[in-house]
Amino acid sequence: MASRSWNRVELIGNLTRDPELRYTPNGAAVVTFGIATNRTYVTDGEKKEEVDFHKLVAWNKLAELCNQLLKKGMRVFVSGRLQTRSWEAQDGTQRQSTEIVLEDMIILTPKTLSGPVAAPEQEQEVPEIKEEKKPARNATHSVAGGEVEEKKPEEKAPQEEVTDDLPF
Repeated sequence: MASRSWNRVELIGNLTRDPELRYTPNGAAVVTFGIATNRTYVTDGEKKEEVDFHKLVAWNKLAELCNQLLKKGMRVFVSGRLQTRSWEAQDGTQRQSTEIVLEDMIILTPKTLSGPVAAPEQEQEVPEIKEEKKPARNATHSVAGGEVEEKKPEEKAPQEEVTDDLPF
């Protein structure tokens, strides 16, 4: 019986540099860029933050899309597989690099914040969208002393406000 293998990487992070697009001699598009992921943890009662940097590669149409749409600082979700390459450097030493070959990419930065992310002191605000209050469709009217009174349907409990933009 053949054994199965699984090589899958999924990350959410911010671009560390603008994508670099090149073409192979056969005309295939290839783009390279990096993203940073961070995590916080507590050790000995002290809160610490750790950052990891990842090399990413995309090919063909996805490479062209990444080059057109992505900029340094943008937040993205990427999905792909790990690949390790080995080569001999000009000085004769053996070199090795592990990178993520992308199969999918989703931009998470809102359109109003597209482009380089502002420094914390220059942080851009996302405009707040306020919903207009409209008369209830199920409102009923009654006449009391010649005046029209509008009865509103029962109000539903307010929904919990979501502060995290992650889908899970």
